[in-house]
Formats: sequence, C-alpha cells, structure tokens
Amino acid sequence: MARSSEKRHWDAFWEQSRERGDVYSTDFRVVRNLERYADLRGARVLEVGAGTGKDSARIADEGGAVCALDYSEEALKLMERTAGSGVALICGDARALPFPDETFDIVFHQGLLEHFRDPAALLREHVRVLKRGGVLLVDVPQRYHYYTVLKHIMMALGIWFAGWETEFSAGELRRAVEGAGMNVADIYGENLSPPIWYRGMRKILLRFKIRIPMHPRQGKGARAFREGVRRAC
Repeated sequence: MARSSEKRHWDAFWEQSRERGDVYSTDFRVVRNLERYADLRGARVLEVGAGTGKDSARIADEGGAVCALDYSEEALKLMERTAGSGVALICGDARALPFPDETFDIVFHQGLLEHFRDPAALLREHVRVLKRGGVLLVDVPQRYHYYTVLKHIMMALGIWFAGWETEFSAGELRRAVEGAGMNVADIYGENLSPPIWYRGMRKILLRFKIRIPMHPRQGKGARAFREGVRRAC
C-alpha cells in the first residue's frame, strides 16, 4: 500500500510544535520573492497550508488582506495564538478552496505541493481563485540535494514525519506551473540554514530530552566557508 501524507501526520506535528518559535523559519524568503512581483499593500492574499502563519503575518503587517488556510486544527490553534488579528484563519481543503473564482491577487504556499500525489489538480484549483494577472508562488524542496536522499531513507523506514513527500527539479516545477495555465516569471533557490542534518539531529535529541540551540554558533571562518560552497554550487 502506497504511503501518503495524511491529516493525522500534520495534526501530530503541529500538536508537538506548540510554540511558533519551535518551528524553523524560512527567513521570509517567500515574502521577499513576492515583493519582487507584487505590491503587498492592499493586496488580497491567500496562503494555502499555512502552518505557523509567519509569512501571512508578515504580509498582513505590510498592509495585505490575508487569509491563511490549513486543514489541521492544531496548526490553526497555533496561528490563533501567534498570527495576529490581521490574518483571517480558515479551516479548509487545499484541493477544494472555499472561495469563488478570481478572489485573490496573490496565492502562495511553502512546503505543500510535494505532499500531493496529483500536484496538477492542486495547482489548477489555486489558479482558479487567482485573479487574472495575479501572482502564484510555489516553494518546494529541490530534487538534487542530500535532503532528498535522507528523506527517502526515512520514508522507507516509515519514520518520515509527514508520511510521504516528493520533490521537484526546477524544470519539473516549471512544467507543473505552466500546465496549470500560468507563465513562469522566475525560479529561485535558497539553501537551509542551519542545514537539514543539524535540524534532524536536534529533533532526535529532543526525544531524549536533550536540547541544543536551534541555530548553532558559527565563527567567521565557518560562515565564509559555507558561503563559498554555496556560491560555487
């Protein structure tokens, strides 16, 4: 029987992440890339699979009218405590959005598309609620990364937190978005800091009640080395 990413996985994940500070930030890369193509002030914005709602809260602070949708009640409880009054929280299905056609100027999601066996249907639904000329931002894991290898090993062992997940190359993502009827304006890539191996080690240690910092201290030499490797890649 094929594994899948189910609501129970996410309810368990968000129940364990009782504080927004316990979940690693994306350093607002989504917001930074949205600002390159859209004016957030006054824009009607939808975040699908919002999780912590950090990006939604930042966009609301910048003057956007934001709806944050998730199907996990545990995620919504977290957002209710932390997202602020400027974000409308909605419990709903990403595959059947409870909005009329052409409702939003911006639709975005981070860490969502890779959990669906039929990403094309999901993207078409998100394009449906987007106004003509609107902006869709899709942020997913990169296929060509050691994260992918580690993830598939953990899925094979049945210990991957999300149950099941895929990944995309830049070309695959471009074709998926174009297949949904959108023109691709740009593709970006950013690395994780701290890296995935450190995050995984920290999560394992937490099970044994050993807490290490979310972000390890790095000297100037270590930072310079990492930036050099990143530029070379």
